[in-house]
Amino acid sequence: METMNDNTIDLWQEGLVRFNRAADHLHLDDGTRQVLSHCKRELIVSFPVKRQTGDVTVFTGYRVHHNVARGPAKGGIRYSLNVSLEQIKALAMLMTWKCAVVGIPFGGAKGGVICDPKAMTIRELEHLTRRYATEIEIMIGPDRDIPAPDLATTAQEMAWIMDTYSMHQGKVVPGVVTGKPVSVGGSRLRAEASALGIKLVVEQAARQNNLALEGLRVAIQGFGSVGMACAKMLHALDCKIVAVSDSKGGALNKNGLDPQHLIEFKRNRGTIKGLPGAIEIENDELLELPCDILIPAAVETQITARNAPKIKAKVIIEGANAPTTCAADKILRDNSIMVIPDFLANSAGVIVSYFEWVPDLQSFFWSEDEVTWNLRMILGRALDEVFAKAESMRVDIRTAAMVVAVDHVAQALDLRGIYP
Repeated sequence: METMNDNTIDLWQEGLVRFNRAADHLHLDDGTRQVLSHCKRELIVSFPVKRQTGDVTVFTGYRVHHNVARGPAKGGIRYSLNVSLEQIKALAMLMTWKCAVVGIPFGGAKGGVICDPKAMTIRELEHLTRRYATEIEIMIGPDRDIPAPDLATTAQEMAWIMDTYSMHQGKVVPGVVTGKPVSVGGSRLRAEASALGIKLVVEQAARQNNLALEGLRVAIQGFGSVGMACAKMLHALDCKIVAVSDSKGGALNKNGLDPQHLIEFKRNRGTIKGLPGAIEIENDELLELPCDILIPAAVETQITARNAPKIKAKVIIEGANAPTTCAADKILRDNSIMVIPDFLANSAGVIVSYFEWVPDLQSFFWSEDEVTWNLRMILGRALDEVFAKAESMRVDIRTAAMVVAVDHVAQALDLRGIYP
């Protein structure tokens, strides 16, 4: 039986189940199913890094392309001890659907290195990042594969990758990665993009469910950069942030928490556990709290068959990638809980990455207002399409979003044909 955050859950197989469900609705032919059930390229690299002690450690990294029928591969790079090939493959497939459902011209990719970044110095992280970038350079490039930040990577790692690639090319190539600092070709609002997108999704979901934003009870699992920005933005809409949690624990106050107070407390203590004026809770408790909107924004496989029956939220908006298992999906569907899936709910990050990549190629950068307006237009259009599809097909939002995404990719495959 699956359990919460169960490492035995195969994300790749879970992704295939969801793909095949959408393929059934679309009556896809066997050839197209086979193509989309495989990753186009899978690279495994092992490389040495000299530590500051003088010792050498060999690290293993991955870079995977799932499908590039609609454009260059796009996907983040994560640093974690939990990185595995199957995980990276699943997340690369998810990126294919994420780009397709919002209609931006990218395919899906993902990368990662098995490491504990918290146990490394800044110099060691730079050496690891530059060596990993060198190893995967045969796959990346502004017209081939454009990495971005993911779990435990930031704008700094992207700047190192851009510099490494540029040194090898003998010229500055800002378009090789997105999520860079603005001073080296990054986009305004990239850091806040995911949270801004979730805010737009909350607004749409509230309208869809006839919920008033004022006093809307919101619980957020994962109080990193995305969770913090989400809390501030939703608080500004007069939503009530009733609970938040990080890896060490959480805080609950049914009358609402002040996001700025939360952020300051976490910066001082390194956790929100022990927040004065709040009840201490664990991560699994947060998921089961009575609330209007639940935002799992931490890591994968948090909502499973074990805890799904206990969830009382009216709407779940997946801020993290793959937080809900297939078995949990069915339970939530049977309990009439709306789930806005990860590849739609957190797509704003890759949309704004697109807004960074295009100006990088043109050396003509957009203002913050232009980025915001275009994000609202693209994400709003995608949400409208998915909600309309769910209504016309009489299916849940995840299935509708998958049907839209898979259909876009399948059409591209059909038009391009099979080479040679």
